[in-house]
Amino acid sequence: MRTAPTILHLDMDAFYASAEQAAKPSLRGKAVVVGGLGPRGVVATCSYEARVFGVHSAMPMAQARRLAPNAAYLVPRFGLYRQISEQVMGLLRELSPLVEPLSLDEAFVDLEAGQTAWDEASALLAGKKLRADIRAVTGLTGSVGLAGSKMLAKIASEQAKPDGLVLIEPGTERALLAPMSVRVLPGVGPATGDHLRRGGISTVGDIAEAGEDELVRLLGKAHGSALYAMALARDRRPVVAERDTKSVSVEDTYDVDIHDRARVRAEVQRLADRCVQRLRAAHLSGRTIVLKVRRYDFSTLTRSETLRGPTDDPAVVREAAARLLEAVDTTGGVRLRG
Repeated sequence: MRTAPTILHLDMDAFYASAEQAAKPSLRGKAVVVGGLGPRGVVATCSYEARVFGVHSAMPMAQARRLAPNAAYLVPRFGLYRQISEQVMGLLRELSPLVEPLSLDEAFVDLEAGQTAWDEASALLAGKKLRADIRAVTGLTGSVGLAGSKMLAKIASEQAKPDGLVLIEPGTERALLAPMSVRVLPGVGPATGDHLRRGGISTVGDIAEAGEDELVRLLGKAHGSALYAMALARDRRPVVAERDTKSVSVEDTYDVDIHDRARVRAEVQRLADRCVQRLRAAHLSGRTIVLKVRRYDFSTLTRSETLRGPTDDPAVVREAAARLLEAVDTTGGVRLRG
C-alpha cells in the first residue's frame, strides 16, 4: 500500500437515472427508476429521489412500483450511457495513462503514474478538479475516493456518496476499517459473510484479531490469507489500464416460466448461438461452457464442462450446452437461462 493517497476511485451517482434526468428536464428532481419493465424486470438503478421510498438496484420492478407508484419508469438507453461514459473516461485519461474501468460508471485511476498527484494536497486538488470537470462536461455528479490502495479508494468513494469526495489519510486505514462489516472487503459476498459470522467474525477488526491461521482454517489458504491481509489494510493490487476479457455471456429472463422441456432445449441452443456470436465479434475463443438455470422457486443451478481445447464453433458449444442441460432438473418451470 502506498504512503500517499494517489489512487482514485470514481463512481458516478445513480448513473443511468441521472443521465435520464439530465437528458429530460421534466425528470429533474423526480423519482426515476431504470430497468426492465416486464413482469420479471428488475431495477438497474434509480435516482436518489426514488431511494427515499425504499427502491434500490436489483429490486424486482413490481416491488418498486408498489413502493413508488408515481415514479417515472424507463427502459435503459445504453447508447446514451456509453456516450456519457466515454466523456467521463476521457477526463480520467487526462489525469493518468493508468485508468482501469470497472463498468460504464466506475473506474480506478493511478494519479501517481500520471504525475497528477504525489501527496495529500495534490490528490485533493486532482479529485476536486475531476468532479468539477465531470459536472461541466456531462451535467452529472460523481463521487470520488482517494487512498493508498484500490480497496480503500473504493471504500472512500462509497463514503463520499452522493456527490462528494473522501480522502483516507495514510496511517488511519486500520482504525477506519476495524468497525466495518466484513462485507466491505473484496471477495466477501453473502455466503462468505454468513460463514464468517458463524465463526464469530462480523467486522474487519474481528478478522484482524482472529489471525491469519483462523482465517485459513475457515476459508482455505488463498482466500483466508488474502482477506487477512486486506483486514490489515494491505492491498498491493495495481491499477491495470487494460484487462483481458475472462468470459463472454448471454442470458434471458422470461416473463412466464417455461415448462415445456422441448422449448427449454430450443432456448438453450439459441443462447449458445448468441454467445458464440459475441465470442467471434470479440475475436475470442473459449474452453469452458457454463449453463445457468434459475428455476421457478428462484433457486439457481450452474453446470460446466471444459473442452480439450478452445473453440468458437457454434455446433460444439450447442452440443456442450445440450449435455449440460441433461444434468439440470427443470421440473416446475424455468424463469432465467444463460
